[in-house]
Amino acid sequence: MIRVVGWDIGGANIKAACIETGEKHGGRVRVESRPFEIWREKERLPEMVRSTMDVIAPGERPAAMAVTMTAELSDVFETKREGVEFVLESIQSCFPTVPGYALSLSGEFLSLSEARLRPLEFAAANWLASAYYVARHHPNCILVDVGSTTTDIVPILNGKVCAGGRTDMERLASGELVFTGILRTNLAAIVRSVPVAGRSCRIAAEYFAVSGDVHLILGFLRGEDYTCTTPDGRPPSVDSARRRLARLVCADAEMLSAAEIDEMARHIYQRQLCQVQDGLNQVLSRRPELRKHPAVVLGTGAFLGTEAARNLGLEIGESAGILGREGSPAAPQGAAAPCVAAARLLAEQLGIFNETKDASKLGKSLGLRNRK
Repeated sequence: MIRVVGWDIGGANIKAACIETGEKHGGRVRVESRPFEIWREKERLPEMVRSTMDVIAPGERPAAMAVTMTAELSDVFETKREGVEFVLESIQSCFPTVPGYALSLSGEFLSLSEARLRPLEFAAANWLASAYYVARHHPNCILVDVGSTTTDIVPILNGKVCAGGRTDMERLASGELVFTGILRTNLAAIVRSVPVAGRSCRIAAEYFAVSGDVHLILGFLRGEDYTCTTPDGRPPSVDSARRRLARLVCADAEMLSAAEIDEMARHIYQRQLCQVQDGLNQVLSRRPELRKHPAVVLGTGAFLGTEAARNLGLEIGESAGILGREGSPAAPQGAAAPCVAAARLLAEQLGIFNETKDASKLGKSLGLRNRK
């Protein structure tokens, strides 16, 4: 048995996937997703990485590792360069004998040592791993990946990733990165007012509630899905979420009924849905030919991406099974797409197993380099 591990080191979560060869469809996939707010205690990153590895790949260490990240954007780092270097150094120091490769924004796997010399080329490349992998199963589609913090919208045509931007800033401008997610988004970034007792009420632009509270109240999330810290430190329960949401209009659960709070939640949901649809429309305006192709929806917020795509008349493409059998209730199908995809792509590039009939075709868009 040979193992390849993929990492997606985010600012609020660490996600990892381990692929084991020797079974159908490229082997079993184990996935682990752990909350980790890097801005609070970045020095604990190596500890968290090691403990995560012990869960997904106990015993024998993997043959290789693929690394993607978004943690570099955290303001605990003065620059993104510093953040990338910190993440790469942390992983390399934890497993010095395991060959590690980072995925660049140009679609190349480079050794961690070389990546540390060119850090900005590896900032926020996790979406690219998912897009490359999905493109092989759906050569013509629009990928919509709704996560806890952001939504990625990636056009794919003729098996190629046709992104209008590569960096975070370029992708924000192109509509391909929408900074809205189903857990951590401050509600003041979604709405300016909400309906209360039949009239519109301005909100308090304070950190009283987040999008996870809305989706918990509406039944899209379970308490165990609410993996980020709640704004008030209280439990991720529906009752607590309602109390947090009432604070949005400077009220409380004694002043507002559950029905009134739920009406606020439904309004916020619709406004967040519009944010995702606006991004989709912006991408489709540049690539109108995609309107006749399906949307492939991934992520813990797939329910939001699916409704947004359907509202725009897009068919929903099959996504189940694209990334294999993921083995953790905390990371359902597609919820940890970048690390699973990165691990699979690296395994093929190293020749450990091959899922495509024409590996050379993949190599034209996804390179592997390990230079001194």
